[in-house]
Amino acid sequence: MTEQDIKHAGFAAIIGAPNAGKSTLTNRLVGTKVAIVTHKVQTTRFPVRGVAHHGSAQIVLIDTPGIFRAKRRLDRAMVQAAWNGADDADAIVHLIDAASWVAEKTGKPTPAQIKSLEDDRRVIEQLQETGRKVFLALNKIDLFPHEQTLPIMSELSETGVYEEIFMISAENGDGVERLVDALAARMPAGPPLYPPEQTADLPMRLLAAEITREKLMLRLHQELPYQLTVETESWDERKDGSARVQQVVIVGREGHKAMVLGKGGSVIKSVGEAARKELSEMLDQKIHLFLFVKVDERWQEKRERYDGLGLEFDV
Repeated sequence: MTEQDIKHAGFAAIIGAPNAGKSTLTNRLVGTKVAIVTHKVQTTRFPVRGVAHHGSAQIVLIDTPGIFRAKRRLDRAMVQAAWNGADDADAIVHLIDAASWVAEKTGKPTPAQIKSLEDDRRVIEQLQETGRKVFLALNKIDLFPHEQTLPIMSELSETGVYEEIFMISAENGDGVERLVDALAARMPAGPPLYPPEQTADLPMRLLAAEITREKLMLRLHQELPYQLTVETESWDERKDGSARVQQVVIVGREGHKAMVLGKGGSVIKSVGEAARKELSEMLDQKIHLFLFVKVDERWQEKRERYDGLGLEFDV
């Protein structure tokens, strides 16, 4: 595809509760990994722009942080980033995990599903207040028989905020083609916003830090991942074509440092190997990755941490 082939270009924001599958859907639409995906909720901390193409349209996808009832400063900043991402978009997709709603209908929702339902309804209320019509994508429908999802579609349709409903599976791609058709049709006429070969609007240092954070989240199954951040301190290109990358993992407590390091450095070593492998494959370049861990009890209260992520500090 050339720039001349692109006749329409615009932004589409994907909003929803944590763990609804927003990053999985973004990666599916783009066709490659631009957002980290783990089993943990609230993985995405800032809007990640992925660039998708469909027909003559370029769709810049904004994968926003999950919207939930926020108390801590970092949480408030993430929720604000989600709504900011939606405000200026040409199209909005509200992604809902069907599993929570099916569980409610059967009378057996887990505490996590109850929380997800509350978050979904909070988003609906805010959409009702703004009066803006959006697309609904009911996700994970491949897990349930059709008769279980029909009452949910009816209930959500009655909220009055959805102009069209799409039944999808972000994981396997079911129903996604119809959704991307609708998004492409919403993109305004104009030249491409990004070169056709570009798949993400994300600085390489930031992407590298996110990949390492993803590996930490997959390796550590406690609450710890929410109390850490990763920063790329240096990125030095070498004459042989490889790159030396140094990153620091910042944790809030001394005890967390020991958990990240692991016995004999086993955890940080395996995380580094996994992150280096993925970065090398993604960039088609040999990466020498060096990880260090430091303690900063107040990292979530420092303005410069938010500036680096493109988040608002004063919310």
